[in-house]
Amino acid sequence: MKSTRINKIGCLLALALLFCACAGQAVPAPTAAPTAAQESDMPSATTEAANNPVPAVTREPQTDADPIAEPTPDDGTPIVFFTSDISAAGLVKIYEALKWQPSGAVAVKISTGEPPASNYLRPELIGNLVQKLNGTIVECNTAYGGSRASAAMHKQVAEDHGFTAIAPFDLLDEDGEVEWPVTVGTRLNRAIVGSHAENYTDWVILSHFKGHAMAGFGGAIKNVAIGMSSPSGKVYVHTAGTKTSGSIWYSDQDAWLEALGEMVTGVRDHVGAEHIIYINVMNRLSVDCDCDGNPAEPDMHDIGILASFDPVALDQACVDLVYAAPDSASLVRRIERQHGIHTLEHAEQIGLGSRTYTLVSIDG
Repeated sequence: MKSTRINKIGCLLALALLFCACAGQAVPAPTAAPTAAQESDMPSATTEAANNPVPAVTREPQTDADPIAEPTPDDGTPIVFFTSDISAAGLVKIYEALKWQPSGAVAVKISTGEPPASNYLRPELIGNLVQKLNGTIVECNTAYGGSRASAAMHKQVAEDHGFTAIAPFDLLDEDGEVEWPVTVGTRLNRAIVGSHAENYTDWVILSHFKGHAMAGFGGAIKNVAIGMSSPSGKVYVHTAGTKTSGSIWYSDQDAWLEALGEMVTGVRDHVGAEHIIYINVMNRLSVDCDCDGNPAEPDMHDIGILASFDPVALDQACVDLVYAAPDSASLVRRIERQHGIHTLEHAEQIGLGSRTYTLVSIDG
């Protein structure tokens, strides 16, 4: 089934698209978002759903005993695996669907979450996976102040939030930073990451997908581009390569969104694409990021967990599922207000990944 960018008008089409995608059909990249004038004329998703109830859709049962046996489709389209089971067991199961084997020391990149009430991924959810990997939870200090701007404060937050109880915890920038080359795009020429990043062979980018006040949404790409950057590296990305100190606020919105994907290419090229996997958890879907200690309460339902080797495909699938949800109007507005889709448009353009993907459900 051919899809278009899922907007409020297209919510019902998107739900049908999801059924087809979970059955293993490729999902083409969406088209451009509607203009502000068009958006103002659109009914809300909930109104549209009430006026046009979705008919029941029946899928044929799986005939393949192992529906996730092949890591990629024959045409090379990246697979994004999906489960609606947001639990410790579901997280392990979707990791296993990737059939990935780390070869050395494993870093699990999360957000530790800004106190007092952010929606970071809880230790009870991620602990089994981190321990299965014998992984180290890693983070970097912030560039905006708050409770995680220094090593001592950040370590206390990690302890208070329960992460040190489930695995070793490493602040990547505690002893400084290193620079890895960025060779594509026009905004950045280097990724400035915490120096301890050199100590890890393999990376699990474990992200809480949600809204973001500056980027529109935060998922796998942002978790690498901002989350792995040292404080000076964060400023460098936020200001599209124009400076490494001072305020993170920057007037050219598209430029800094482009810098996000460019930074991730530097990490990918240094570490090796085969040494990185990406997992997004779509729960507590606030319009605000986990860097906000007092985020808006989510007003939409949880969706599931997704995983892929392709960060662009993964984040695009999450965005598509948000647009498909009947109660996502607040998060959709946040994404569109910040032109968030441009992160994925540019990331695909520079070769970070593909916005066309095949969504495969691993639920029984």
